[in-house]
Amino acid sequence: MMPAPPQRAGSRAESPRVLTGDRAARKRQVIIQAARSAFVRDGFDAAMDAIAADAGVSKVTVYNHYGSKETLFVAVIGEALQEALADAISGTAQRLEHSDDLRAALKWTARAWVDSMTRPDMVALRRLVASEVRRFPELGEAWRHHGPDRARPALAAAFERLIAAERLTMPDVETAILQLYALVLYPHLVHGTYGTTLDRHTTERLIDSGVDMFLSFYAYRDATA
Repeated sequence: MMPAPPQRAGSRAESPRVLTGDRAARKRQVIIQAARSAFVRDGFDAAMDAIAADAGVSKVTVYNHYGSKETLFVAVIGEALQEALADAISGTAQRLEHSDDLRAALKWTARAWVDSMTRPDMVALRRLVASEVRRFPELGEAWRHHGPDRARPALAAAFERLIAAERLTMPDVETAILQLYALVLYPHLVHGTYGTTLDRHTTERLIDSGVDMFLSFYAYRDATA
C-alpha cells in the first residue's frame, strides 16, 4: 500500500464540522477577527495557536469551524470584502435602480468603491492576497467573487434598461463594466500594489473625468435630452 501524501504545514486533513446556532456564529466571528489581524500582521505564516488565543478559543475549536488554515485564510478575505463593500454594493443597486441620472449614480458608485477599497486594512489584505495567490489560487476567486464585481448585476441591469430605452449605445455590456472599473478604480489598486496612494484631488478628477469619458463613449443621453 502506498503511504499517504504528507500534509502541508498548518493544515488539517479533516473537514470542518457543520456548526450552527447563534453561539457558533459568534465564535466564527471572533475567530475571523482574530485571524484577520494575525494574517495582516504576519501573513500566512501567522500561527494558529496565536489566532486561537487572540479569539479566546482553543485551536481545536478553530479547526472545528474552518477545517484548515487555508480555509480560514480564504474566509478572512471574503469576510473583509463583504464588510468593506456592503454599503457601496447596496447603495449602487439602489441608485442604479431608482435614479434616472446614470451620471450621478456612477459617480457615487465610483467614490464608494474607492473609499472602501483604499482603506488601510483593505490595502494590507490586498497585498497579502497578491503575495499568496500563487500558493492559494482560490484567493483570487474569493477576491473576485466578494469584491467590486458584486456590483456587476446592478450595473448590467441598469445599462440594459437604458440600452432598451435608446439612451445608451453599448454593444458589449460585460466589456463596458470592465472599462468602468479600469477608469475609476483600478488606478488605485495598481498604485496600492506598489505602496503608494493617489491624493483626493487626483481621485476626484479620475472619477469625474472617467465617468464622463465612459458615458460619452457609449453615447449616453440624459432623460431630459
